[in-house]
Amino acid sequence: MLYEFHMLKNYPPTNLNRDDTGAPKTCMFGNVTRGRVSSQCLKRAWRKSDIFREEIGEENLGFRTRKLPGLVSEKLLEMGVDKEKVDALEPKISEFGKKDKEEDNKQDKKGSKKEDKKGNYTAQVVFYAAEDIEAVATIMKGFLDNCATRKDVDKLKSKDLQDAIKGADMRPVTVDIALFGRMVTSDAFRDVEAAMQVAHAISTNKILMESDYFTAMDDMLSGDSMDEMGAGMIGDIDYNSSCYYIYASLDTDILKENLRYSPDADRVVRKTIPALLKAMAFTNPSGKQNSFAGHVLPSAVMVECKSRKIPTSLANAFVQPVGGKDLVKESIRSMMAEVDMLARNFQIPVDERIWFCVDKYDVHPESATKCCKSFSELVDAAVESLK
Repeated sequence: MLYEFHMLKNYPPTNLNRDDTGAPKTCMFGNVTRGRVSSQCLKRAWRKSDIFREEIGEENLGFRTRKLPGLVSEKLLEMGVDKEKVDALEPKISEFGKKDKEEDNKQDKKGSKKEDKKGNYTAQVVFYAAEDIEAVATIMKGFLDNCATRKDVDKLKSKDLQDAIKGADMRPVTVDIALFGRMVTSDAFRDVEAAMQVAHAISTNKILMESDYFTAMDDMLSGDSMDEMGAGMIGDIDYNSSCYYIYASLDTDILKENLRYSPDADRVVRKTIPALLKAMAFTNPSGKQNSFAGHVLPSAVMVECKSRKIPTSLANAFVQPVGGKDLVKESIRSMMAEVDMLARNFQIPVDERIWFCVDKYDVHPESATKCCKSFSELVDAAVESLK
């Protein structure tokens, strides 16, 4: 089953996702500049949200980090391994996943020794499940148990340690790894094909970039103590106001396959649909929120369920930028028109086309199979359609 999620969110002045200059990200679409929020930004906001963690359960979620050596060391100490041995092993674990096998202490071009990073980080940031850390620690303990002294640990080779970690293909992964995938360069952990594809959100409207010039005043300079003139500092923040179209698709068959070694996988998959929908609706990117507080809810949500897996974005509904007095209303109408046009022209089989729109607008596509009066009703209908 393929699930497709379509959502419209209208934001006031915000800077949700910054580029390298600190300005909101943009793109060209329909030959005009649009606001953009990257898929990476959206996925992180969803998977790290309290809502998603509460719905899925902390035990079913992983973590992305470069701190594998430290995590393994903690686990080894819990297993009762001597700390001196663990400290000697840690730099060797930092070599895991490296494409080249060059030592960290090699000489640079000027002949000076490269700075030691204390073995706390791997070169690659990797998505881990708790089972991954447990598996690595168990194998490492076996090596350390055979080492009488720290000098014996020093003789161990990182490649041999890494090659000894088996069973990656049968090790369970967490829901977030199963959803968003994992690519690693170490055979100690299995690659996971993402069950979910997420588009960069784009604004339905042409954007006008604006800039907020601000000053920060020194609280100690006022009244009789005003012995200096001017602000303590000055600065500026770029922002824009945009109505974003958000699109994502989820292949539940790939999700089930990814979770095949996880206990109670079917129940977890059923929990994933409402968790994703709630996270998408109730979570917003964290960029500059302390300055703009751009926390909004969706104006329209549509979920399409397809046995025949032909994913179809509705982005082309907004090739011509939406305008008019009510940006949200016209954006909803444009999305509705695109849905019905595609249904008429391509007849792609759709098992369910579930629609929700806030009652302020109370409209729906002609091709919708179910129109919901509340967001919670849409969530329930989406879960019921899961096969």
